[in-house]
Amino acid sequence: MRWGLGDAAVGWLVGLVGGAVGFAVVLAVSGTGPDDADNLGLGWLAVAQLGLWIGLLGAPYLAARFKGNGMRRDFGLRAMWSDLPVGGLCGLIGQFAIFWVVYVPISWVTDVTAEEFTEPAQDMADRASDPLGVVLLILIVGLGAPIVEEVFYRGLLQRSLMRRVGPGGGIALASVLFGAAHIQPLQFPALALAGALFGILAYRYGRLGPAIAAHMVFNLTAVISLLVTS
Repeated sequence: MRWGLGDAAVGWLVGLVGGAVGFAVVLAVSGTGPDDADNLGLGWLAVAQLGLWIGLLGAPYLAARFKGNGMRRDFGLRAMWSDLPVGGLCGLIGQFAIFWVVYVPISWVTDVTAEEFTEPAQDMADRASDPLGVVLLILIVGLGAPIVEEVFYRGLLQRSLMRRVGPGGGIALASVLFGAAHIQPLQFPALALAGALFGILAYRYGRLGPAIAAHMVFNLTAVISLLVTS
């Protein structure tokens, strides 16, 4: 297998540029000014997201296709029925545990409120103002993002890092990069811990199924909680 960190770096850069271009195109087509970008509907956000996802999915696919033995063998892109309860339970517990493990200490030493901590997720939930919006929110946050991000971060990136620095270092570094990629400083510790949870599952079971299931439930738990309380 000849793929590695270079392929991950290219994929991340392509995704970053693709996401920026997609967002610019959406603003232009929708007639939305940069200052009003926060008012974009979920449908437009889904279109804008495609550029990022093309990079994050394209890099693992091309790396495994031309430098390896396919995504199933190289990155563990497979699942078993048992992954649903195992990953689902870890994602459910992880969502609440990580929130309190991170938020409580931060609230002790700062004036950050729970509302500020959940603001990015709440912003997404607030855009789901009708049944179609709810469906799009679930498809983007609950299904699409977990699959794309796990294939890239726990598939290509984590496995590339593990080949360089071993399992512990690979999981830790991939988790930190996963958290940093969301560009949410306040939520970074929680995102990095979530990444570590998914990374441990992917490494422990040797496939992405449990990590994808955990990521889906982790995200959907937050989405449903915010939809119910908003």
